[in-house]
Amino acid sequence: MAYDDKQRDNNSSLLRWIGRFLLVAVILMITSFVTPGFTIRGMWSFLIAAVVISGLDYIVEMLMGIDASPFGKGIKGFVIAAIIIYLAQFLVPNMGVSIIGAALAAVVIGFLDAIFPARAM
Repeated sequence: MAYDDKQRDNNSSLLRWIGRFLLVAVILMITSFVTPGFTIRGMWSFLIAAVVISGLDYIVEMLMGIDASPFGKGIKGFVIAAIIIYLAQFLVPNMGVSIIGAALAAVVIGFLDAIFPARAM
């Protein structure tokens, strides 16, 4: 593979990741708007939350081998997604989540995940 082809692949991969995080931030905005007990204030907080939630999901997948998508793996995936959402509030400024809010947010994110083409979690 030529250098130009590798550079083009790296650029498209980076753009894909940036697009994914922006989509996850939009999904979190929608979730924050419609879910009681789940609030995030500020554009930077939405972007940080997208990175933190995706990172926690990745860590759970690597350590436990469980996909944390709310509807991807049944009740286990739903519970793990709610726990990830709840724990994210301790790492993201301007984010507040109650236990019920985390469960409702997992449902909303799972629903939006089924509609939008990128994985939210």
